[in-house]
Amino acid sequence: VSGFGTTSPGTAAPVFPTTSASPDTNQSWKVGSTGSAQGMMSKEQVWEKSNAVVVQGGSLRTCSFDESVERVQVILKSEGRPLNSNVELWQGPDNSPQKINVYLEDGGVRQFRAIIETPRASNAVCIRNTANMEFPLTACVDSDVEDSNGNANANPREMLKNCKSKVVQGGAVNTTPFPPSVSSVQIMLQTDGRPLNARIELLQGPNNNKQVMEVYIEDGSDRPFYAIVDTPGSGNVVRIVNTSTVEFPMSATVEAYETAVQEDQSYSGGMTWSE
Repeated sequence: VSGFGTTSPGTAAPVFPTTSASPDTNQSWKVGSTGSAQGMMSKEQVWEKSNAVVVQGGSLRTCSFDESVERVQVILKSEGRPLNSNVELWQGPDNSPQKINVYLEDGGVRQFRAIIETPRASNAVCIRNTANMEFPLTACVDSDVEDSNGNANANPREMLKNCKSKVVQGGAVNTTPFPPSVSSVQIMLQTDGRPLNARIELLQGPNNNKQVMEVYIEDGSDRPFYAIVDTPGSGNVVRIVNTSTVEFPMSATVEAYETAVQEDQSYSGGMTWSE
């Protein structure tokens, strides 16, 4: 990555339709246990090796790279405060083939982590903090996109090639609940080459949005959307809404990514004795 550049905010962006909980000592962790060959490098390792920048509220930072980079990984976090941001892929002047509006209730507990495909040349990633000055965020862009074995240029499609996908018709809603043992999930959206408009929500309780991503992609086959969503606690549900019309279906894959496996524990039905 050639680095970030500071850009004045300019006009307002158009509106488009982690820390994970620490495992107990009696738990182990499995990554990519639902069909993916292996997982991505952990976000803690990505933060350590990347040149992170602070994006103040109301400001914009851009990160450019050369044409040899096929995809980049974008991670956003805050110090426990709400996070509101626009992440865009720029390709040439006045051309934004991918846009993501991000909302996190707590950017320290649940970080935004997505992989953006960058085929061809003249690509740059734009990160705009749409919150007030009191709510800065920290961002990093990783051009290596390494998997858990340290191999560069990991392809999300290859990771999820053995997982089942579901067709979500235009205007339809798809929900997927996860048990408390799942600490993060992986989501991939793609089309057959048509535009993609979707809203991804992480719910914890009735209509309690912990994370929201509004995604627009010019070509859902050329640039599929892949994200890893932290799901600490219980009662987590991923809701995917295809905000396009019925002529624009999309394919959605939602699978557990990181799972806590209980070891040497007998189920007691939740009974506890008072002292």
